Amino acid sequence: MTLHLSIMLWLPLALGVLGLLAPPRLAGRLALVGSGLALAYAITYVVDFDSAAPGLQYVTDETWIGELGISYKLGIDGLNLLLVALTGILWFASTLWANLQDRTHAADRPRLFYFHMALAETAVLGALLAQDLALFVVFFDLMLVPFFFLTGMWGRARRVQATMKLVIYTLVGSLLMLTAAIATGVLAAQGDPALSFAFSDLAQRPLAESSQQWIFLFFAAAFLVKMPAFPLHGWMPDAYRSMPLPVLAVFSGVLSKVAAYGFLRVTLPLFPAASEQFQMLLLLIALASILYGSAMAFTTTEARLILGYSSVAQLGFITLGIFALNAQGAQGAILQAFNHGLVVAPAFFIVALLAARAGGSQDIRDMGGVGMRAPVLASLFLIVAFATLAIPGSSNFVGEFYILLGVFTEKIVIALVAAAGVIMAAFYTLRLFITSVHNRTGARVESRELTLREGLVLVPLVLLIVAIALYPQFGLKRSEATVTAVTAPVATRLAERPGRGLTQYAPLAETARPKAQTR
Repeated sequence: MTLHLSIMLWLPLALGVLGLLAPPRLAGRLALVGSGLALAYAITYVVDFDSAAPGLQYVTDETWIGELGISYKLGIDGLNLLLVALTGILWFASTLWANLQDRTHAADRPRLFYFHMALAETAVLGALLAQDLALFVVFFDLMLVPFFFLTGMWGRARRVQATMKLVIYTLVGSLLMLTAAIATGVLAAQGDPALSFAFSDLAQRPLAESSQQWIFLFFAAAFLVKMPAFPLHGWMPDAYRSMPLPVLAVFSGVLSKVAAYGFLRVTLPLFPAASEQFQMLLLLIALASILYGSAMAFTTTEARLILGYSSVAQLGFITLGIFALNAQGAQGAILQAFNHGLVVAPAFFIVALLAARAGGSQDIRDMGGVGMRAPVLASLFLIVAFATLAIPGSSNFVGEFYILLGVFTEKIVIALVAAAGVIMAAFYTLRLFITSVHNRTGARVESRELTLREGLVLVPLVLLIVAIALYPQFGLKRSEATVTAVTAPVATRLAERPGRGLTQYAPLAETARPKAQTR
C-alpha cells in the first residue's frame, strides 16, 4: 500500500486555512478534523510499516530548487515513525481539549488560534518527515513561528518576556543550524558531485574530520537549545509559565523530541567522526540535564514547572541514550521520546483539571482534596505518575532500561550517576501527586469528579500509556532495523578506539536484550 505523505503533512494546515475563512464557531471543529485526519494517516503508516526494512518507506522525492540541489523529499523509517504517530496523537488530543473547554484559551480570536495550532502541526510533521537537510531546516525553523504567536497572543502573565526569550534563544540556534547546513551541502559537493542536500547523498560524501567538528557543534547547539538542555534552558521557565496548557502539552510533548530526533537523523549519520569525538561532552551535558532538572523539579511548587524541569531531566536521558552511540541506547532514546510525550501531555491536562478545582491556582500547595472525592481522576493521575517515575511495568521503564544498558556498555560511571536521576524522579513525581491530590481540601478547592468531557481527552491517553507498558515491543520492533543501520558506522569507530569503554560487558548487553524486549 502506498500513501502520499504530502496529504498527511499538509492536511492540518489546509483545514486551518479553511478555519480562517469560516465562522469563528467552526474554526475549532475544522482544526479538529484536520488533526484527526492526520492522526488517521499516521495510524495507517504504523500498521502498514515493514519493520524488517531499514531504509525509507512511502518516499516522496521531487525536485524543489534544482539550482541549489534542494529536493522535496519525504519518507518514513524506524527513526521517525513513532514520533509521527506521537505528533498525530497529541495534536488531536490538544485540539479536542481546546474545543471542549468551557472557557477555552481560544475564546479570543479562535480562528487565529486554531490556524496557528494547525500550522505548528504541519511544521512538526515536516521536520520529522523531511529527508533533505535544507527542507529539514526550513520546517525546523517554521516550528517556532506559530508558538511565537500562540504564546504572545494567548499566554498568561509575562507572556511578552517569555516570547522574547523563546525567540532570542531559538533564533540563535536556528542561525547556527542554517550556517552548518549550508556548509555541509557545499563542502560535500566539492569536486565532481552536484550540489545536493538529500540525506542519502550527504551520507555518501563524508566530510573531513576537521569540518565535521565545527559543523557538529553548530547543530548540537541548535538542538540542545530547542530541547532544552542544561545550561541552554534559560527560556524554559518563562515559556512554560506563560503558554496556554493545550499549547504547552504539544510543545513539551513533541517539539523537544524533534530536536533529539535531529541528532539521530543529522549528526550521527553525517558526522560520525565528530559524534565519536564529542561523545563525552554530550554525555556530560545529558547527565547535567538529568541531575539539574530533577533537583529543580523537587524544589519548585508550581505544577507547570515541575513538569517542565522533569522534561529537562527526561530529555537528558534521551540524549544519554543517543550518545551511547550503540543500538541499545538509540532504541531506548526513541522509545523514551515516544513514552515521555504520551506521559507529559496528560500530565499537563491533569494540572489544568486540578487548577480548575483549586480556584485557578497551579501551585500544588493550593490543590488537594480529590483523592477520595474524585477517585477516577486520582487513579488516572496515579497511572501517569507511575509512568513518569518509570517503575517496572510502566511505559517509561523499558525505555530507560535500554538507555542505561546502552550507556553501561560504554561509560559505566556515567550510567551509575544517571541512575540516580531515576531515584530523584520518584521523589519529585510522588511529591507532585501526593501534595496535589491528598492535601487537605482548601477553602477554594472544589472536589469534583472527572466529567465526561474531560474523560474524552484524558482516558484514551492513559489507556495508551497502559497499552505501551504491556507491549513495549510495539516500538522496539519498528525501530530496531533502522537504528542498527544508523548507529553502525559510529559504533564501528568506537569499537576500534583504544581503551574503549566497558567492552567486557558486551556479552551482558546481548544477554539482557531479549529480556528487556519481552518485559
